[in-house]
Amino acid sequence: MSGNAKLRRLVMFQAVLLVVLMLALSNAPVGDAIWLNVPPTGTKCVSEEIQSNVVVLSDYVVVSDDHGHVPTISAKVTSPYGNNLHHKENVTHGQFAFTTQEAGNYLACFWTDSHTRGAGEVSVNIEWKTGIAAKDWESVARKEKIEGVELELRKLEGAVEAIHENLLYLRDREAEMRTTSENTNARVAWFSIMSLGICIVVSGSQIWYLKRYFQKKKLI
Repeated sequence: MSGNAKLRRLVMFQAVLLVVLMLALSNAPVGDAIWLNVPPTGTKCVSEEIQSNVVVLSDYVVVSDDHGHVPTISAKVTSPYGNNLHHKENVTHGQFAFTTQEAGNYLACFWTDSHTRGAGEVSVNIEWKTGIAAKDWESVARKEKIEGVELELRKLEGAVEAIHENLLYLRDREAEMRTTSENTNARVAWFSIMSLGICIVVSGSQIWYLKRYFQKKKLI
């Protein structure tokens, strides 16, 4: 009897844990909404450090109170190595999507077009999604014919995989930074030893020169 009670408690605990995880996933933010005030002159940029093989999806739109005349902007997105991933001019809205090829900071820059300058700042709303947040779960549900709890479990599985990959990426970055720090410390140590050696040699040379000079002058 006690064994059946323990089994029921375990099943109930697992069910409660599943519900909590599903609620946490459903209430979690699916992307970052960013507001930018682009100045009349100059460029306003946003960046995010993303690892490789990650899907990025973003929509941007100019927000204006004057519906009769909406100012236009230009947008450009570049990779950490400077590759051009998206470039549009004279637009009021746009979208870009890509899969990262290298890890690093991805930069999205916006500026006002020449014929709209002088009208003040331009407000731009950006919805930036990466990784699991950029996945089209409706298409996945239709394709695999899943819904309800099974779909939420699939989302949960994807979120866990994304967290695991992010942790691995952070571990690799930490190891890389530790190696760089150790190499820098070793170089600094060798430079200090070389500087000390040069100082000793120069000091010895000066003492030897002064000793010979005083001997020639018969001062010592």
